[in-house]
Amino acid sequence: MSSPATKSQVTSPQFKRRFMIRLIAVLIGGMFLDGYILGILGPVFGNIESELSIDVIWIGLIAAGPLFGIFVGSPLMGWATDKFGRKPMFLIDMALFVIASAAQFFVAGEGVAAALQLFIIRFLMGVAIGGEYAIGWPLLSEFSPPKIRGRLLGATVSAWYIGFMFAFIAGTVMNNAGLPWRVVIGSSTLLAVVIFVARLGLPESPSWLIGKGRRDEALAIARRYIQSAELHESITQEIDLRVIQLEQARVDAKKHAPASFATLFSSQYWRVTLFTAGFWFCAVTPFFAIATFADQVLAPYGIHSGGIGISALAAAGVIITVLLIDKLGRRILTVPTQWLCAVMLLVIGVWTDAPVVVIATLFFAFAFFNGGYNTLTQIYPSELYPSEVRGIGMGFAAAVSRIGAALGTFALPWSMENLGAGTSMIIAAGIAFVGAGLSQWLAPETKGKSLAETAQGYSH
Repeated sequence: MSSPATKSQVTSPQFKRRFMIRLIAVLIGGMFLDGYILGILGPVFGNIESELSIDVIWIGLIAAGPLFGIFVGSPLMGWATDKFGRKPMFLIDMALFVIASAAQFFVAGEGVAAALQLFIIRFLMGVAIGGEYAIGWPLLSEFSPPKIRGRLLGATVSAWYIGFMFAFIAGTVMNNAGLPWRVVIGSSTLLAVVIFVARLGLPESPSWLIGKGRRDEALAIARRYIQSAELHESITQEIDLRVIQLEQARVDAKKHAPASFATLFSSQYWRVTLFTAGFWFCAVTPFFAIATFADQVLAPYGIHSGGIGISALAAAGVIITVLLIDKLGRRILTVPTQWLCAVMLLVIGVWTDAPVVVIATLFFAFAFFNGGYNTLTQIYPSELYPSEVRGIGMGFAAAVSRIGAALGTFALPWSMENLGAGTSMIIAAGIAFVGAGLSQWLAPETKGKSLAETAQGYSH
């Protein structure tokens, strides 16, 4: 165990600001990669389908592969990061992504064999991205001052949408230039290598160290990397929260058991788990399905090449939410916009012969407002779970959300072909209505509160 920090270890405000910029940058890079690997497939789906001679079922599986991977990787990495620490897992998950991304260049053959290779590779990329959710956001939340925590977490979310939009544009350009589809989808490798190198040397989370009883190490890191104005309050609150939770555990179970997945469904945390997982599931399922196959979804309505527009407006919704979240609060940006999006999808599904301009306006408005409240899907789990289950909680919520995203992405091509565009949109509206009702019931307000206050206030 390290000794307490000496005065020489208390660094300048400029050093601490540079550290925060670096931390935010590598987290933004990870989220950008997540959006990129999903968006890059859209422009080359046709090439993959024709060259490999596969049907829409395999196309859906390849598209949903990373989402299935996130379903496995998020809870697994969440458990590992709560057990072994944020720092080592932050490197391991990006190393896995580099290896899997590079493997896309070497997909061989055709037919089911080649499709299966591509599915497995992109599944492993999803496992790594799942680690980003379970490791990155808890790490950033534990280093962030409460007054700007929402903006910092939201900025990383905006990177996903920017990555998705950029991938759509870059993929279209590379595809039109005649580059092989393996090169197009494998282009994520270069950025992944840069992000991996940039993560070398990042410190462990003080909150995690305190939870493991390593207080001296936590104080040393906090004094070196966290702004001094926040140091005393942050460390004291985390210690107080730990004491409160230990006392509660003794009362309930006569002993303190290690955090596990079962903890998420205990009397203390079931509402947090239901809200964060359910809200995230209902928010992303319609968006992933519509955005991934945007051109195919919009074509029956006479709208062509609308995928970039949907991605751009979703990114704009995230950016505006990031600017407003620490001023207006979380709940007001979560509940009303969900009801609005549910109504818009229902109108699209029911009014099948509406003028093209109306349908286009509704689709683009849905993308904008959905992007806004999707920003909160990653912020709430980081704020509502205490430090010892923050990774597991974030990982579980992300995993549940990716069940919906994967099902939506996998099922939409079949639904459009067999049920029609109108019915498909009515189903999407139903999911959005469930999410709106859940948030109306359970979404809390956490603006300006410390992590100790948000976890204690909501969990007990």
